[in-house]
Order: sequence, then C-alpha cells, then structure tokens
Amino acid sequence: MLSPNDKKLGKLDPFYRPSVSKQKTSAEIISEARNALRTVRTHRPFTPQEDQRKLFGPASSQTSENRPPSSFSLHASSFESSDSRPISGARLSPLELKPKVPASPATEEDSCFSFPKPPVDAAKIRRISSARARLFRAASQGALLLDRSLPPSDSKKTVESKETVMIADSMVKTNGIYLTKSNAICHLKSHPLQLTYDGGFKEIKEQEMFKGTTSLPSHLKSGGDQGERHARASSCPSSSELSRLQTKAVSKADRQEKDAKIEVDEAFWNMRIVPILHELEKEENIETVCAACTQLHHALEEGNMLGTKFKKRSILLKTLYKLVDVGSDLLSLKLAKIILALKVSRNNLLNVCKLIFKISRNEKNDSLIQNDSILESLLEVLRSEDLQMNMEAFLYCMGSIKFISGNPGFLNEMISKGAVEILINLVKQINESTKKCGTCLPNSGHLLVQVTATLRNLVDSPLVRSKFLSISALPQLCTVMEQYMGDKDVCTNIARIFSKLTSYRDCCGALASYSRCYALFLNLINKYQKEQDIVVRVVFTLGNLTAKNNQAREQFSKEKGSIQTLLSLFQTFHQLDLHSQKPVGQGGEAYRVQRLPSEAEDVLIKLTRVLANIAIHPGMGPVLATNPGIVGLLLTTLEYKSLDDCEELVINATATINNLSYYQAKNSIIQDKKLYIAELLLKLLVSNNMDGILEAVRVFGNLSKDRDVCDFIVQNNVHKFMMALLDAQHQDICFSACGVLLNLTVDKDKRVILKEGGGIKKLVDCLRDFGPTDWQLACLVCKTLWNFSENITNASSCFGNDTNTLLFLLSSFLDEELALDGSFDPDLKNYHKLHWETEFKPVAQQLLNRIQRHHTFLEPLPVPSF
Repeated sequence: MLSPNDKKLGKLDPFYRPSVSKQKTSAEIISEARNALRTVRTHRPFTPQEDQRKLFGPASSQTSENRPPSSFSLHASSFESSDSRPISGARLSPLELKPKVPASPATEEDSCFSFPKPPVDAAKIRRISSARARLFRAASQGALLLDRSLPPSDSKKTVESKETVMIADSMVKTNGIYLTKSNAICHLKSHPLQLTYDGGFKEIKEQEMFKGTTSLPSHLKSGGDQGERHARASSCPSSSELSRLQTKAVSKADRQEKDAKIEVDEAFWNMRIVPILHELEKEENIETVCAACTQLHHALEEGNMLGTKFKKRSILLKTLYKLVDVGSDLLSLKLAKIILALKVSRNNLLNVCKLIFKISRNEKNDSLIQNDSILESLLEVLRSEDLQMNMEAFLYCMGSIKFISGNPGFLNEMISKGAVEILINLVKQINESTKKCGTCLPNSGHLLVQVTATLRNLVDSPLVRSKFLSISALPQLCTVMEQYMGDKDVCTNIARIFSKLTSYRDCCGALASYSRCYALFLNLINKYQKEQDIVVRVVFTLGNLTAKNNQAREQFSKEKGSIQTLLSLFQTFHQLDLHSQKPVGQGGEAYRVQRLPSEAEDVLIKLTRVLANIAIHPGMGPVLATNPGIVGLLLTTLEYKSLDDCEELVINATATINNLSYYQAKNSIIQDKKLYIAELLLKLLVSNNMDGILEAVRVFGNLSKDRDVCDFIVQNNVHKFMMALLDAQHQDICFSACGVLLNLTVDKDKRVILKEGGGIKKLVDCLRDFGPTDWQLACLVCKTLWNFSENITNASSCFGNDTNTLLFLLSSFLDEELALDGSFDPDLKNYHKLHWETEFKPVAQQLLNRIQRHHTFLEPLPVPSF
C-alpha cells in the first residue's frame, strides 16, 4: 500500500513509481529516466589498497604514540614458562568454621596413609598402551582388567588398600561403615582386581582380606546379646548410612578412573610424545622440525592432551617456546597452532597472537596460513577467550584476520567458519560493555578498527550481506558509530561498510528503516566536515538511501538541521575546490583535461546527488527551491565548472536544478533566476556530451512553461537545436526535446517555428520510429501536432507532404491488435497497453478526427511499414 506522500507524488508525476524489491523491466527504467523528478546515480568512492600491512593504515588519525605497534621483536624469552588460566573476577564467600570431633590417631593416620607410585617400566608401558581403550572402559566400571593373564609369581604379590578393613567375629569396618562379614566380602568382591604399586595387578582372595585384621572395639564386645544386636543393627544400615556408603563407592570409582587415566596418559606420553620432543630438540633442519610439529599436534589430539588439563603441559610448552627463536615462518605457524590448542592465557596468549601477526604481515605467507588452517585457531580465540582480560591479544589476533581477509582466497573459508557471526558478536560485546560501564573499554577502539576493517573486506560477498541482514548487524554498527564518534578510524571503516552495502537494494532498505541512522550521519558530517575520506562516504550512503526510498527522504528531511548541514558542507568543499583551482599558465591546462574528480569535487558530486534526490519529495522540493544558499551554490557550480573540468559534478548540479525547477513554488529562487539559468544551460547544449545535453534539455522542458523563457528560446534559436535533436535516434533526448517544442506551441505566435527546419517531418518520423515501443513519446508528438493544428482549415496546407503518412500512422496505432502486436514479454506488454490506453489513444483519436475532417483523399494510401 502506498503512503500518503507516495500517492501525492504519484499525482504530480504519473510516471513515477516507488521502488519495489523485484527487478525492474526495461520499460520501467526508461520511464523513470524521463520523470520530471529524477534520482541521480554516482560511483562509489574509491578506496586504494594499502601498500603495507599494518594495524593502522597511513591515513589513521591515531598517532604512533597512542596506538599499539605493528612492528616488534619476539623471542622465546618473551613467553612465560608457567602458564595458567586467568583468575576469575568473582570473589568467593568465606567458609564458615565448623568444629569437628577429633578422630582417633589410628584412624586419622590410616585415612591419610598412601604410598608414592614408582615410574612404570617399559614392559608395562607397552601393555597399558595396547589395552588403552579397555583400561578406560574398565576404570569407568570401577575395575581394571588385563588383556592377558599374569605370571603365577605376580599373582602372589599383595597390595595394601588405602581403606581400613577391620573384622572381628562377624563385623567389618570399611571407610568408617560397619558391615557384616558376608556384606564385607561382597563389597570387596566387587573389586576383585587391584593395581599393585609396581604397575601389576593382584587378585585379592577372600581369606587374605580377613587375615590379620584387628578386633572390634571393647565396647562392642561387651554385652553379649547386646553386642550381637548391635552387630545385627549395623548389618542393616540406615538410609543416611546407605547414602554415605554410595557416595564413598562413587568417589572410590572416580579415584580409580582418575588413577587409570593418569597411568594411561603417562604411558602414551612416554610412547608417543617423548620421541617427538627428542626430534624437536635436535633441530637438525627446518623441514624435519616442521614435520615433527605436525606429528606432535596429531599425537596430542589423538591422546586427548590438548587444552589445559594435561599435567605435562608446562613441559611441552617450554619445548615449544624454545623453538620460536629458530625464526622460520613455517615453523612459527605450526608452533603457534599447537600453543593455541593448548589454551595458553594472558601474556603467552598475547605473544602467540603477536607471533601470528608478524607472519601474516607478509603477503607471501598467506599460502602458509591457508595450508595450516591457522584461521580456525584465530577465530577460536575470539570465540572462547574473555574479551576484557585479553584485549591486547584480541587486537593482534584481529590484525592477522584483517590481513588475510584482504586476500580473496580466504573469503569462502572465513564465511564458512562463521567469521561474520563471531565478529558481529564481538561488536555486540563491546557495545554492551560500553553501555554498562558508561565509557569505552581501554583499547576497544583499536580493536574495533581491526574488526570493522575486516568486515569492510567481507561485505563484498552476497553471502555476507545476507548474514548481515539475518543477524541485524547494521544497527550494531550504527551503535558503534554513536559510541565511538570521536574515533575517526572506526567511523571511516563503518562508513565504508555502509557505502558498499547500500549499493544493494535489500541492505539499503534495511538501513533506511533504522530511523536513528539519519541523525547519526548528520552528526558525523558536522563533526568531520573537513575530513574528505569519511564525509564523502557518509554523503554517498545518504544518496543511496534517498534514491530508493521516499520515506527515507522524508525522515532525513525531518531531522533537525538537515538542510543547513548539507548547505554548510556544500560551502566548505566549494571553497576548497575554488582554492585548488590553478590559473591558466600555471598548470591550468593540465587541470582542464583531467577526468578524475578531485577530493573536493567528489564530495560535491555526492552532495548534489543527495539534494537532487531529496528534491523529489513533494514537501522538500519547494523548500529547497526557495533556499537562496542551495540554489546559489548550484548556479555557482555551473558558472565556474565546465563539462571538461568535471563532467559528473556539472551533470548532477543540472539534474538538481531540473528537479527544483519542477515546482512552481512561491518565492522560488529558480523561477526568479530562470533566464540566468537558461543562459548557463546554453554552454551545455553546444557541448559534445550527450548526457550534459540531455540534462540541459530537461531543464528547458520545465522552464519553457514560462512565456519569458519561451521568448528566450526563440530569440537564441534554441528551438532549432531542439528540432535537430529529434534526429538523434535517442528516445530520451527526443522525448525531452519534444516536450520543449510542445511548450512552445502553446503560444500561437510560436507555432510557425515547427515549419522551420522540417520540424513537422521530424515529429512524424519520431512517431513512426518510436511509437510502437514508446507510447509516452508518441503521445507527446501527438500533443505537439494537436497544438500546431489548432486553427487548421486544410490538413495538407498544415502538415504538407506528411499528411498522408500521419493519417496512416494514427489509424494503424489506434488499431489495438496491430499496435500491441509486439514481441513483448507479458509484463512489458501490459505496461505498453496501459500507456497506450490512458495516454496515447485519447490524444491520437482526437488528432486523427481533426485531420480527417479537413483532408481530401486524392489517391489510395499505401500500408505503412514499421
């Protein structure tokens, strides 16, 4: 459904159609190109690629003293030998002191009694390694099983359990719980095999378990029957005692499982890891060491030894740190990948990120980075590590990602590994932290420079653009601009992102619907008014928003100070452009022939486009037309600029004047200066630039509604130029030129000009050549001929030799079957039929009737060919 503003605009300009999501037909494009009010297109600002890879480019607003360095030295000594995970920021609540009844010395000693484990010999290593999977499975069930039977000598070895077992008569105490003898036997039978301290296994027989045990306490022996009843009661423990018993059993199984895993890890370490470490220590040649690093990473992954829980992790890291001094980029990448997989933290995480950063600065290393899949490790750092605890590490990690994002070969990999989601989530974290703390996090601006620069490289992909829309990334980026308005680097990167995204209809619509963006862009323009690189992109984005959405034009216009901000920006860069001009004789000729616009001209090009687009809105067009500052600068641009100086700026300024000249507003500066504008347009008409000629003719089409301008046209023979343009075989030019001639024929005194230079014949030729494919142009020709023939008495004297041709053309075109029998697709045919019925047919029928009433047929008429 159209908004009220769209409906109002539709009445003023019946050929205007609001932008729609579907692709436009060729006829719609032609129609929009002819609107009395038209949007203006321009090229996106060019961003040159940086010669060197640095955290901050040469155009950065940060001084070298206020930003982290891109170059630094890094050695093995930079890493810390002991690495631990970051401490938690939460404080623990104090524990309450609860006094306990002191245990007996014997019991306390027994509970703390343990033996140190000697190292496992080579034979046991091989046996444990071969049965590794079964050991883990058995440990989870509370027992360790051998993959082969033990020699008889080994079966005689005994092991003393850590738990105390006391048996007297029918009583057993295990872990403080009294059991009957039968229950105790069953309890111990559930663990028939125990690991001896020399690494072997021992089967504990029932009689050995009850051998040499101490007797029950004396108070349990006394009382005869009472002691027996106590024993029976103890054999049936209460629910709380059963719960404690189960907890003890579970903890014992956990200890056994843990001990089993330690033994297996020890065996795996000795068998698989230690030989590789010996190879690394030899440092024979780089290829051998690199191959050993690859084997080490695979072995650690196979043994589930990556992360922070592996006990010998510190030994492993020390060996890896020493190899950093070798200085090989290939080796350093392999080392960094293993170190990151071991989840180092704090200073070591920072140093390994710096190590990768140094390597990624060289474009030649991109293939090494891609082959080792280091990107996945870097993204994992951003995904899993704490942002506030590792801000500087994140900075260098993001620097590396930014470098490789500039290589198109990494684009698909980054998208598939979720880089876009990770980076936007990082932006969201920074926004939330800044909002919560009320101030920006330390170094967060430096980090955002890297994040936004990476996103700028990624948004060229259609997949990334769709992800941006699905995860609502555009509002997050707007929030960053609001919070970091003082950081020019961040704002410039985001402005570059928006300038890319808004070149596409779906992204442009999404940003246009975010109402806070307009005030944000105006604040940026006011803050960085003399900073060309950011202003030109913000203005380009505004031009995209206002070109495709009438609601965006209205929202922008309603922002406080919007027009004044544009006027101030126009004045600033107009002065800069004037000062950059060189007089003839001092390089002036060289300046005249240049085609690429200067930085000041580029801003003016984008700015006049915004003004032209805003002028389409029926509420803002008259306001701009009555603004002496805006109109004055546009006219000044036409005064001192030629098409040779800056073609696009002159054409955009002319298009803006065309849109403003559409409105017959009271106090319109355009109407007051209409004759001066007509004089300025003459130099465009005599140029060799067809785009410039077309824009000038369009302005004459609006201005020629005024009688004084019509007199100016005739006095300066502009009408002859208009008739010459009818031979241009360019539909848009013919349409605009015919519009000027139509306005001239309103004045009866000027109708005779059509007979000069064969004007009638050229109009009939246009009707014949373009009528079947362009009913708007055909309608305009018929209106012009209708005005010309108002006081007709004889058709032949009025139209001359073209009378018969005109009759047959009109008769044929009024035949619906013949007129619409073109090779059009269904949509295009309906479009043509609409204009044929509503515009061409009524006028053509009246003109045909008039000619027929005043014409005598002297001979048979031939059938016209199209």
